[in-house]
Amino acid sequence: MVRRWEASWKLLLGLGLAAAFVVVAAAPAAAQAPAAGQQAGPQITFHKDIEPILQRSCQRCHNPESIAPMSLLTYEQVRPFARAMKQRTALRYAPWSRGVMPPWFLERNIGIQKMKDDNSLTDEQIAMIGKWADAGAPRGNPADAPPPIKLVGVGQWALGKPDLIVSSPTIFIEAVASDWSGSLGKSPLGLTEDRFAKTAEFMEVRDLKNPKAAANLNGRYVFHHATTSISGPDVVGEEIEEGESNVGPGRLPIHEVGRNADVFPEDAGKFLPAGGFINWGSMHLHASGSPGSESYAKMTVGFRLHPEGYKATHNIQGFSFGRTQLQVDPLTSNNRDDAYFVAPQAMKIVNYEPHMHANGVRMCLQAIIGHAVETLNCSGYDHNWVRNYYYQENYQPLIPKGTVLHAIAWFDNSAKNGNVPDPRNLATFGNSSLSNMFIVFNLAEFLTDEQYVAEVTKRKEFLKLTGEENIGCPACYLPLPRAGGAAAGGTN
Repeated sequence: MVRRWEASWKLLLGLGLAAAFVVVAAAPAAAQAPAAGQQAGPQITFHKDIEPILQRSCQRCHNPESIAPMSLLTYEQVRPFARAMKQRTALRYAPWSRGVMPPWFLERNIGIQKMKDDNSLTDEQIAMIGKWADAGAPRGNPADAPPPIKLVGVGQWALGKPDLIVSSPTIFIEAVASDWSGSLGKSPLGLTEDRFAKTAEFMEVRDLKNPKAAANLNGRYVFHHATTSISGPDVVGEEIEEGESNVGPGRLPIHEVGRNADVFPEDAGKFLPAGGFINWGSMHLHASGSPGSESYAKMTVGFRLHPEGYKATHNIQGFSFGRTQLQVDPLTSNNRDDAYFVAPQAMKIVNYEPHMHANGVRMCLQAIIGHAVETLNCSGYDHNWVRNYYYQENYQPLIPKGTVLHAIAWFDNSAKNGNVPDPRNLATFGNSSLSNMFIVFNLAEFLTDEQYVAEVTKRKEFLKLTGEENIGCPACYLPLPRAGGAAAGGTN
């Protein structure tokens, strides 16, 4: 990890899937002998070396009941794609890691790296896959194979059976049609007493009129994304339009194709009121374009609940910010825009989720405290697979009230960007995937002064134990703060 401060330390004192090898070619790998004078070394084989990598980072999507275009469960299935696996995993080193498999775009040379559900490959694993393909993809001894992993099938929940399932109204999706964005109204939660959710998981449910079309993976999903919120019994929740700045206790994390489920912090369950509703605010629907795939569809949300009597001690809220005045000129490749958010109180940021559209290629998130600027994260962006990065415990940014969050986005509207059909067109803000967006979707625990002091104290103790370099906790370098912002005295 590299921490980038754009001011001196003295200035600082002044202040949640899955991989998919979308293959271009599936030519069998040809056996190659080591070059003259080069030692062969231990043979890399499928069952001993490659299969464990596939289980960890690939098979959750590359199985017959998931979204990837081929199954990678057995040697016979994997062998024809060895060359393609070498090529796609090596895209980790390409600009913005566009097209890399598994699809993990967080930049390794800057910012916070400790993320949950990190299925990315190490440099050693990428090299191993390449050497295995170059050697002819040998199978090895089947006795070396690890036990099969349990996979989530169609209609199954990744986090386990929910305690509460709420569905949107059912709608009909044409096989070939333009994208549609809008509200689907609201659905009752069906609760007779207030409860708190520990997790939230979205699942699309479809009823294909032509069952044979189920084999067409491109026709399996029609909800590109869903922006939803929770409201009480006497409040009609405002529809949350994509792109607007928003802070609200009722906001649920956005759902997008391929996105992992959400696990809320143990001390900050998501409040679900008795008699309340889910509001299906901004729903982006995308027809498959494949004749015969028309269907009825609905979005469901499964909640696992805390026990009765649980009370959250921290207040978790969704917040987002971005920019709608976007203009990406034709045939240009380095367009930049900036957006800002001022923390209304101390915050512990739970996740980092950049959202752009076809022209988007990279985003960074910075924290500005006084004269100091710290980069929390940078990531490439590929609209084919949207990633949500959840910070591990003890690595979530802890920022004081008044901190300015600064998001920087880069757009590529040139022939180099394969997601853009015709780069001769001007691209502006809009709901269509071929228009542009620039939003950071986040969850955060909004802390009182006393809670902020307690969290900083806990983090300082953790850093003493581990000796790690701190990122995202400016007060960790200062004397212990008191509630109200005053320092407790002494030196760090």
